[in-house]
Amino acid sequence: MRALVAPRYGSPDVLRFVNVPEPVPAADEVLIRVEATTVNRTDLGVLAGTPFIGRLIYGLTKPKYPILGCEFAGKIEAVGEDVSLFGLGDRVFGFDARFGSHARYKVMRERSLIDRIPEGVSFQEAAPASEGACYSMNIIRKGRIDRAGGRVAVYGATGSIGSAAVQLAKHFGATVTAVGDSGRLELMRSLGADRVVDYTQEHVPPAGETYDVVIDAVGKTSYLRWRSAMAPDGSFLASDMGAGGQNIPLAIWTRIFGRRRVAMPLPKNTKDDIRLFGTLLESGAFRPVVDRVYPFDEIIDAFGYVATGKKTGNVVVAMGNS
Repeated sequence: MRALVAPRYGSPDVLRFVNVPEPVPAADEVLIRVEATTVNRTDLGVLAGTPFIGRLIYGLTKPKYPILGCEFAGKIEAVGEDVSLFGLGDRVFGFDARFGSHARYKVMRERSLIDRIPEGVSFQEAAPASEGACYSMNIIRKGRIDRAGGRVAVYGATGSIGSAAVQLAKHFGATVTAVGDSGRLELMRSLGADRVVDYTQEHVPPAGETYDVVIDAVGKTSYLRWRSAMAPDGSFLASDMGAGGQNIPLAIWTRIFGRRRVAMPLPKNTKDDIRLFGTLLESGAFRPVVDRVYPFDEIIDAFGYVATGKKTGNVVVAMGNS
């Protein structure tokens, strides 16, 4: 089968199309014909081997998983002998921390982060519904937004993680302030934000506002900037280590001193999360934002576009005429 492979760490220029053997499902796995996938910040970070500490997981000298792509949508074409949750022809979507979605076929354990695509939802709509949403769900749980709602600010509200965070926080009853640039204000309103802030024109954080949870979805703001706008027991939750890795020492410091906390939630998702995303897709309460759709032949260009840092929401890759 045809796959996009990263033989070494580097820029998108190192990526190559190669023919690799089609995977064979184990007893508890399903074989999926991938119809749509995405290129995202996670793929780009693993390709570049940054931050360096990530190489302890993804390979010291070259990518442990040379076929990238951590989210997918497709159709089941074969099942292992012990599989009971899915059948041939089922349309499915999901998230795989072992990557492998930038290829025509991939395998997944049936009890991993995979579920059926709701009726009326296309492959290209379902493919970007898991990665950003999974990271957002970890943040939402850490901030107890799923239990208490509260007042939430999302900085970088139009990226893959941020746009999912706005919608999921609203689903759990939070009052959400979305922060982005002037060209995306209407998009943030369409996601359900109660208030939108243009960081190019307005003071951030907004004067007079107090938040129970501040979400940095893009790694471009800081706890010190938002501290005065946080509730006494508020949380600053980041999707990465922040500029200069500042969130690591801040997480340690705030855990020892004071009630306001900085944290970078570790990924820990369950099958119930994927089922929730499917339910919200079906009801229309969750709509992954799609910036561009590239054909598989142009996926290296998709990597280049994501590397510019200018994408809005998600970049989808269509594998064929699906």
